Amino acid sequence: QVQLVESGGGLVQAGESLRLSCAASGTIFSVYDMGWYRQAPGKQRELVATITSGRSTNYADSVKGRFTISRDNAKNTVYLQMNSLKPEDTAVYYCNAQIFGPGGYRELWGQGTLVTVSS
Repeated sequence: QVQLVESGGGLVQAGESLRLSCAASGTIFSVYDMGWYRQAPGKQRELVATITSGRSTNYADSVKGRFTISRDNAKNTVYLQMNSLKPEDTAVYYCNAQIFGPGGYRELWGQGTLVTVSS
């Protein structure tokens, strides 16, 4: 069974950094686009950053210059380095990946990891 497993969330103070990781496990033939989304309390889920298999990246305006998305294709893992964190970055962060496996093409979501930034 293919799944995404996230790690790295936690409680930090404003201005500090965190690094999120998300690894795809199971029988996988190819991993295409990967990304991070977040959902704050009372708000809709929003895109944070995406990265293609060729490592082209896209960021939400609110995180440009502070967050960096990267991936290790050999490990089927995507990372989100978050610097200069702000209280408004507080949210549950979800990993997303487009995967091709024995069952065909699938879009997967991780279970979510909570990031809390105190002021």
